[in-house]
Amino acid sequence: MPELPEVEVTRRGVAPYLEGQVVSGVVLRHTGLRWPFPAALSQTLAGRTIRSTGRRGKYLLIHFDHGTLIIHLGMSGHIRILPLDVPPQKHDHFDMTVGNQVLRLTDPRRFGAVLWHAAEEGTVDHHLLLRTLGVEPLESLFTAQWLYSQTRGRRSAIKQVLLAGDIVVGVGNIYASESLFRARINPKTPAHRISLQRYERLAQAIREILAAAIEQGGSTLKDFIGVNGQSGYFQQNYFVYARSGEPCRICNAPVRQIVQGQRSTFYCANCQK
Repeated sequence: MPELPEVEVTRRGVAPYLEGQVVSGVVLRHTGLRWPFPAALSQTLAGRTIRSTGRRGKYLLIHFDHGTLIIHLGMSGHIRILPLDVPPQKHDHFDMTVGNQVLRLTDPRRFGAVLWHAAEEGTVDHHLLLRTLGVEPLESLFTAQWLYSQTRGRRSAIKQVLLAGDIVVGVGNIYASESLFRARINPKTPAHRISLQRYERLAQAIREILAAAIEQGGSTLKDFIGVNGQSGYFQQNYFVYARSGEPCRICNAPVRQIVQGQRSTFYCANCQK
């Protein structure tokens, strides 16, 4: 599943083609993806100017004066900017024409979403899917003190707390495993038992891991490619993720794989106490 770095890479890729441009048309090739497409979306967007792009967690935001288009890539989605004469393929479900190019959403599994939040309903942060999200890990509100204070009553494993998204948003499965390894914290450790000092290491690790992944174009997941059609390269730097049975890059002990909340977790029992 595309995580925060992949969505941020997508946002940065589409922004130069969208911001300040006028939408000339929208094509919907199904009734919807995970949820139905908004009613009259073509009429809502046609002739309107895109003011800016943004991101909240794993949601891509395209801002207009009268509201915000919310796009989620789901399990397998990706967005491309293409010439108008490129014909759609089987899994191309949403087109938004801007100038002589088209923003095209491809989603083979159809777990993604294209939604609309009207300005008259308040800021986009009030949208049902966004209102309960935690702080952004690359912004100033995300600190070790925040993690520490918000986890005093959380007895769940720290890996699960990171994935929940209500304390910090966008730290998905790949980057949670990698961040916990860098911070030398066992993913099974109850969140409330982690000290402020250890949360200092974890907060720093999360910031560094996510920033590095964005810089390297995200990870090459099974179905994810960037706006320009290229894959990311961060997976070449994995220390534990998807390396079950391979030697730890620090101590040579075999990397272990367990299942937490139906998601695979990878860690080194020797390095992560």
